[in-house]
Amino acid sequence: GASGGLVLLVTLLVGALGGGATAWAVAEVRTPVSPPLAIPGATSAPGTETEAAAQSILPSVVQVRTQRGSGSGWVLDGDGHVITNHHVVDGATRVQLLTSTGRTVSASVVGSDEENDIAVLRTEADALPPARTGRSATLAIGQPVIAVGSPLGLNGTVTSGIVSAVDRGGSQRLPMVQTDASINPGNSGGPLVDLDGRVVGVNTSIATLGSGNIGIGFAVPVDRAVSVAERIIG
Repeated sequence: GASGGLVLLVTLLVGALGGGATAWAVAEVRTPVSPPLAIPGATSAPGTETEAAAQSILPSVVQVRTQRGSGSGWVLDGDGHVITNHHVVDGATRVQLLTSTGRTVSASVVGSDEENDIAVLRTEADALPPARTGRSATLAIGQPVIAVGSPLGLNGTVTSGIVSAVDRGGSQRLPMVQTDASINPGNSGGPLVDLDGRVVGVNTSIATLGSGNIGIGFAVPVDRAVSVAERIIG
């Protein structure tokens, strides 16, 4: 009833390969190779800051596939290290990465941190270009951002929104960046990006009333994510 209050469930964003996913979602995720993304070449100048940011980050974003399901990730450095969420690769030692061009490459799990929900993978050093990282410490409420990943198995999906809060606690284990950019199961581990194309967060979870995205998403601040990743890499 109206007096019962509103209950928000925080949901981790792993896209299922079977079972609880809808028939449509299962079909999309099980597609052996998603169609290559049509990324405009250098002769096609981006028309907006959002478009430019998307073009900049997309080649560095991957879909992460395990036997349990799928998530997203992004390339940290030129040594082939990829950041994703711990809950995406929990229990796995090797995974498959689907790139923005439709190429599939193998990766190993270097290590993960459950408390921070950050994991590091490693693939061929020359397989993917590294993303540029920004500073989550300088984020401002209302700042435009884009979320990039593979929601419901749809590789290379870009959505836009703003930073809703910069240090959100509450039901989160550690402070998070809150955004209203649309993120859904399969976005886990993908980057939250500013309009300069720099990663400012790692998309991790959403608050939901049980019917999917309601415009409240959470990302691990990139300052913390990179620090954890560097500690894992050693």
